Amino acid sequence: KKHAHDEELQFKATARRNKLLGAWAAEKMGMSGDEASQYAKDVVAADFEEAGDDDVVRKVMADFKAKNIDQSEHQVRRTMDELMAEAFAQIKAQ
Repeated sequence: KKHAHDEELQFKATARRNKLLGAWAAEKMGMSGDEASQYAKDVVAADFEEAGDDDVVRKVMADFKAKNIDQSEHQVRRTMDELMAEAFAQIKAQ
């Protein structure tokens, strides 16, 4: 039962992290309001393409490249790590 709870917590935290990452990336690309919200949802949806974080990183990096935003993959992954801690904290606070 604890394992199932931990898996659910991990899933929720990953989805929250991806939403936060999408909001961060949207801000870097000059998006706001509904456009930024939709982009964050698109980043969450990108995570269902394959296991792991590579699909999310690929999407964000491709979108940055298309908008001529200078961000390294390392920076995106580091931000993902930071946002995962924030996502866990937000979920535990609920």
